[in-house]
Amino acid sequence: MNRDNRVSTGLDGLDAVIDSLRIGDNVVWRVDHMDDYRRFIDPFLAAARERRRAIIYLRFGRHAPLVEAGPDVHIVQLDALCGFEAFTCHVYQLITDHGRGAFYVFDCLSDLLSAWATDLMVGNFFQVVCPYLYELDTVAYFGLLRHRHSHHTVARIRRTTQVLIDVRRTREECHVQPVKVWKRHSPTMFLPHRWRDDRFSPVIDSSDATRVQTALERDHVQEPQRHLDYWNALFLEAAAQLQTSGDEAGRAAQVERLCRVMLGRDERILDMAHRYFHLEDLMAIRARMIGSGHIGGKAVGMLLARQILRREDPDTWERSLEPHDSFFLGTDVYYSFLVHNGWWPRIMRQRTPDGYYSEGQALHERMLHGRLPDEIREELARMLDYFGQYPILVRSSSLLEDGFGNAFAGKYDSVFCVNQGTPEERLEALEQAICRVFASAMSEDALVYRSQRGLADLEEPMALLLQRVNGRYHGRHYLPDAAGVGVSRNIFAWDRDMDPAAGMVRLVMGLGTRAVDRNDSDHACIIALDHPLKRPFAHADDGRFCQHKVDTLDVLDNELLSRPLRDLVEADMDHVLQWCGEPDREASEQSRSLGGPPMWRLTFRPLLEKTSFVPMIQGLLQTLESVYAYPVDVEFTVHLGADGSPSFNLVQCRPLQTQGGNHQVRIPATVDDDAILFRSQGHFMGGSLDQPIARIIRVDGERYSALTLQQKYTVARLVGQLNRRMSDRDDQPTLLIGPGRWGTSTPELGVPIRFADISRMAVLIEVAELGGGVIPDLSYGSHFFQDLVESGIAYVALRPREAHTDYRPDRLHQAVREAIDPDLVEGLNETVLATVEIHDVRALDMKLLADVISQQVLCCAFRRI
Repeated sequence: MNRDNRVSTGLDGLDAVIDSLRIGDNVVWRVDHMDDYRRFIDPFLAAARERRRAIIYLRFGRHAPLVEAGPDVHIVQLDALCGFEAFTCHVYQLITDHGRGAFYVFDCLSDLLSAWATDLMVGNFFQVVCPYLYELDTVAYFGLLRHRHSHHTVARIRRTTQVLIDVRRTREECHVQPVKVWKRHSPTMFLPHRWRDDRFSPVIDSSDATRVQTALERDHVQEPQRHLDYWNALFLEAAAQLQTSGDEAGRAAQVERLCRVMLGRDERILDMAHRYFHLEDLMAIRARMIGSGHIGGKAVGMLLARQILRREDPDTWERSLEPHDSFFLGTDVYYSFLVHNGWWPRIMRQRTPDGYYSEGQALHERMLHGRLPDEIREELARMLDYFGQYPILVRSSSLLEDGFGNAFAGKYDSVFCVNQGTPEERLEALEQAICRVFASAMSEDALVYRSQRGLADLEEPMALLLQRVNGRYHGRHYLPDAAGVGVSRNIFAWDRDMDPAAGMVRLVMGLGTRAVDRNDSDHACIIALDHPLKRPFAHADDGRFCQHKVDTLDVLDNELLSRPLRDLVEADMDHVLQWCGEPDREASEQSRSLGGPPMWRLTFRPLLEKTSFVPMIQGLLQTLESVYAYPVDVEFTVHLGADGSPSFNLVQCRPLQTQGGNHQVRIPATVDDDAILFRSQGHFMGGSLDQPIARIIRVDGERYSALTLQQKYTVARLVGQLNRRMSDRDDQPTLLIGPGRWGTSTPELGVPIRFADISRMAVLIEVAELGGGVIPDLSYGSHFFQDLVESGIAYVALRPREAHTDYRPDRLHQAVREAIDPDLVEGLNETVLATVEIHDVRALDMKLLADVISQQVLCCAFRRI
């Protein structure tokens, strides 16, 4: 044994019992009273001073200080209320900064319960910090109050620490019993020891030991013996409150307490929650939780919106709002997932400026293949027993998601589990889906979004919303009758007669994926609720502008599929089609001549004209906007009764970010023809704008069409790199012009970028110049639409072949052509480089002017060179 590796407790008798401490030891003192923990700290610090060790005291508890200030003690004040992640990262960084060989005293770990409301996170904190302290050759003391923690948490702490010592006190004497002393043993080490003066004497007589244990149990008989998790104890107390009649103040206090530990920290959301949730409602949420912690913004938004509708208009919504059937995976499970897989050191590196993206990418890859703790898998298996083989949707519901100012639209994944196969296969598929959603917290799009919005340093744990997919079976296909997105404020009012306050809906048949995503060569039905039959296309009756594919869950192949509508016509769909579509007579005649089924066009006209759909969804949106005192964005599914009467399943509600204004911007009546870059009537988004333009990046449509598939993806990467090189959007406002659709997954229809590739642009232009009938389509109400709105990126669709559109890209030759940075050019061929043009237009005094009242948009130079 290396004698230099030994460390004294400061008590010679105790050193003899446990054969001294060792460098790297974490020592947990499990006590009944804080005074008993304090009695062991002073001798330890005295011994540390003799060895001239750095002494750090971490102060975060509500109890009296354990260490007095002095020149040889560094006291660090910590705030556990900042949340588990921020607190743990602070402690981890502190240990890093003090380096090897320091000695630590921590306040009582049990006091963290009042800040985090969950025992699980105390265990997670210890599992993160203890190995790191051991790695850096420290010695650390921790206090733990007996009967405040579950057996599971104590077991985790015991497995992780090197030394665990019980301190018990009767009325007459104090007993010390080592429970764990790593890599040390003696015949009497783990017996209880009487502490008298400086001596620690083992109780070696069994009769004596029995009397001691009996005395200890007698003195503590009034203490709770169930060892409940602190989280469960909160709800046990709330359940007892439900049995107390007449105590409205007590119930209100419980509602406020439970809202804060389950529903989040946004004061505006909490204020509404206090008004619309009863204690019974919160207990019902708890009954469907897996794990502990917050249920996340998406889950809160869904539940709160349902409560608002039922309370404000019970006659309508008690009948027409289907009950939710969701489970909630708490945020603590996400942190337990990270700790369980040993990834906290990577989390710490990811929290640094240098590691923000690189470590995020590495974590993303590892999290896809992580494993959940066994106790969580067991609870998920029980949930699957409840759902049977109905399909399940695993949805992100992070702490900040769907809040005021931060929608995170499309930044995190949602995964459908068709939920077919043996119980073991279904559980494995569910775990993979959960890992995928967890991993999306570290996707590049999510990291860029958080960085852009100043959220990179905030705690953002991922909760999950686990929902039974609303729908019905049609043979092998499972899908809802219809689904959609609704916004209470129509910020793309394409007709001057439309009232933005009337709202807008984006409606599809089948799964709602086609309502929230941009779809290649397909169109959802866009409905202005005050003019439900008007469409935002010049040729609204053209069949090209309808939905042609339907997203469905195939229960035989166990996968999500996009099927042509004609393939589903024979799958017992007549009831749905008669309300969502109209017969396409010309196409039906052609189909019949070939022995095929009748053909339909999904216009939703019968649903809009002959049912209560429009007034109901408009009333839903207006009610929610009134209570939120803010525009809202909802996602929903529709179930059609035998007579076409709609009932709704509301699956999401969040504050809707709006952009621009409705004031008038004066568009010059006459402009020098040579100064115009483009002029158009309508088809823009961003409100009334007077936007200076310093730089224009243009992807030439004709050249882009001639590229190979690989070269088109290279163009997308180059645009993304140019975007990332822009340090300040306001300092260098950039207009990005491209052919077809930005963000398409099909390069033949546009440039296949992600939002992270255009996030720093000021204006996005889509030009119909690819041929083949490809029309720019903002997909109003989609996640891409939300990205532009939240990021303040204006949008214009240009259709050069239509009247009222004047587009003259050749005018850019008046501007200075910028060379692409040499390090981006390396490895690119001349054909790709010729496709992407960069123009400095500051000398031209270029501006984009848009007026929502006259629906005119103009981009031109106000200075000639």
